[in-house]
Amino acid sequence: MKFIYLFLFAFVFLHLSAQDNAFLSDYDREIPDEANKEFRFLALFYTQGVGTNIYPTNDFLKGQIIGRLYGQNTTTTSDSLTAFYGEQRLLPFFIYSPKLFNGKATLRASLEIDWTWGDVAYGTGGNSGSGISADQVNIQTQNIEVEIVPAPRWKINVGLQRLFDTPHDTYRTFFNRMTRTGFRLNFWGTDGMGITVRKDNDYSKIKASFYQLYENSIQEADDVSLWEFMYHKTLNLKTNVGFGAYYLRDRASGEGGPSILGQGLNSTLTQYNGTYRFTGIGSSRYQADVFWLGAFFDYNESMLMDTWFASAYANVNMGSVRTEDESGEFQPFSSILGLAANARVGYRYGQTDRDRVSVDFLYTTGDENGNIDERYSGVMTGNTWGSPAGLNIGHGGYLLFPHANVVNRYVSAVPDLSNMGYGIIGGTVNASYDFVPHKWNAKVGGAWALSGVAPPGGGRQIGSEINARIQYDVGPFMSVEAHAAYMWLGSFYESNRVNTTGETELANPWTSMIIFRWLMF
Repeated sequence: MKFIYLFLFAFVFLHLSAQDNAFLSDYDREIPDEANKEFRFLALFYTQGVGTNIYPTNDFLKGQIIGRLYGQNTTTTSDSLTAFYGEQRLLPFFIYSPKLFNGKATLRASLEIDWTWGDVAYGTGGNSGSGISADQVNIQTQNIEVEIVPAPRWKINVGLQRLFDTPHDTYRTFFNRMTRTGFRLNFWGTDGMGITVRKDNDYSKIKASFYQLYENSIQEADDVSLWEFMYHKTLNLKTNVGFGAYYLRDRASGEGGPSILGQGLNSTLTQYNGTYRFTGIGSSRYQADVFWLGAFFDYNESMLMDTWFASAYANVNMGSVRTEDESGEFQPFSSILGLAANARVGYRYGQTDRDRVSVDFLYTTGDENGNIDERYSGVMTGNTWGSPAGLNIGHGGYLLFPHANVVNRYVSAVPDLSNMGYGIIGGTVNASYDFVPHKWNAKVGGAWALSGVAPPGGGRQIGSEINARIQYDVGPFMSVEAHAAYMWLGSFYESNRVNTTGETELANPWTSMIIFRWLMF
């Protein structure tokens, strides 16, 4: 028997030697050949059919509609009219990492192609181009950035990149994870031009960034710039803590911004996005310095290391605003001091991470009289400067709070944490179940919200919502879904400042969607 073992050993040894160790050489590679391609392609294909009683009354707003329901975007609801439409989105992602640099230099480019089925053709402009014959010039640039790895664990990203208020690497982390941890993209969840330096250690992460939000005239100091610093620490296998600091320097006085809306504290953009618009500035030049200082934690963020999971953050918003007087000097105009807090807790009762129940609570301070007393005690987010730039989409709501299942129509009752400066007290509850594991999933949820202070002529009750979803996973990262939601409006909309439609009675909003989604690698 020993002779047989020796013979087999000698045969294998001689065979491997004769092959110049070709067999073992495959196992010497850190990454298989197929995964080490210089060029890679990823994409999200998303299409949906929608039925809803929400629509804009302005004929010019048939394409992209963003912001607050019943706000300056002219959206309203009807108890007799129903809008039916289809939408489609493609987010292609191109990654080039030449072997010449051995993975230490990578170019990323992501684009966005959106449209409503059958909208227009033979034209120029984003968010459209699916009319008969098509041929629309409609490709939009999301990211064009280069990543350099100067040393192990260090990364430098330069260019148009993801501006997310998360400590995680935005190009190596699933999007859902970033909406559950850190500041959950509630303050900054968009794209920005700048430079980011990060170091990812075994048990900690550090990120420092600079973004040029608006340049305007290059020869003048009329820019909007943002500085960011975040630190993330892993305490044990289940618990992480961290803190973040942001500073925004606004010297643009509203110059720039999306379309004709402008941007900044006194812009029309604030009324579209449902943020607070500072009164009394008018067309005067102003200077603003705004800070965000916050801390966060999460427990069992994967929802698989324990049956319980939780996350929370608290963020203090502070700063000052100065306006120009007749002599050209800038004088104190208003201070800023607000607070936003969020807590989320849930329980996984089944074998998959979708067998769970969760509760999500949100609180932000509000101000009854705005900055009339030279103090604003509400919160601010990136939605004052971009559209949208702060995303509150990780809660499970559809109508009361915004939902991510959109292409051209991102509209909700409370699209921004500030709630027009009045603040908010509210939350969501969700329960989901994989009745065929990793194949069939169902979810039911609800949402409810109060305004921190009542608007003139209205009450504090914003409304409540019920929603449901059923999802069939066709294959890996490919699904067919059906969604529906209904919202009961509260006394908050009795205020003419909140309800800008001029209608005395508003129909309760509802929506339904059938979706096909494919994330391809």
